[in-house]
Amino acid sequence: MRAVLLAFLVSGLCAAPSMAGEADVVDVVATQEAGGTWRFDVTVRHDDEGWDHYADAWEIRGADGTVYGTRTLLHPHENEQPFTRSLGGVAIPEGVDAVEIAAHDSVHAFGGRTMRVTLRETAGD
Repeated sequence: MRAVLLAFLVSGLCAAPSMAGEADVVDVVATQEAGGTWRFDVTVRHDDEGWDHYADAWEIRGADGTVYGTRTLLHPHENEQPFTRSLGGVAIPEGVDAVEIAAHDSVHAFGGRTMRVTLRETAGD
């Protein structure tokens, strides 16, 4: 009886749904570089579970959905949470005063918390 109960419990643990949830952007620092491009230092939080479920990218988007830059994350960060990665040389057109940063994970795609970042003050502010 014990062996059957143990086998049932172990099989239930192996079939448990993923608990990592979606990847959240928790901080962004945007700095204008020489030449007018931008550098983004983005902090992401995600309960990475190894190669099968981890935060694998983040992107910089305009209000119209245009993607100005993508930072691919090449491995899980199970023991480094939250973690910060950077992307420089991002060209943001004149007239775009703010962008949204969104994180992506290998199971849920986009869907976690995003952050809006103001890049330039608009006229009249």
